[in-house]
Amino acid sequence: QVQLVESGGGLVQPGGSLRLSCVTSEYIFSFYTMGWYRQAPGKQRELVASITRGRITNYADSVKGRFTISRDNAKNTVYLQMNSLKPEDTAVYYCNTLIGSMNYWGQGTQVTVSS
Repeated sequence: QVQLVESGGGLVQPGGSLRLSCVTSEYIFSFYTMGWYRQAPGKQRELVASITRGRITNYADSVKGRFTISRDNAKNTVYLQMNSLKPEDTAVYYCNTLIGSMNYWGQGTQVTVSS
């Protein structure tokens, strides 16, 4: 059973920062690429960032230079550091991994950027 458990969302003012965390099993973390997606109301879910087990990263153009994805192998945890947050970053953020043809998702964590 694949479990992805996110934490770290909340309400922040524009220009502020948040760090999201996603914990999974050692097996999943060791072998598979981990990613963060987000879904805003009325919009499709979109890739925010991903990191391979070799630490190769990929970012959506809209977050480049502001967000950083990283992984801690000792804690089986992937992080998303979000800086210079904008109102348009408001969404539910989901941790993800793809195993074969199956996408697995965490429960989601709400990020709201508002003054």
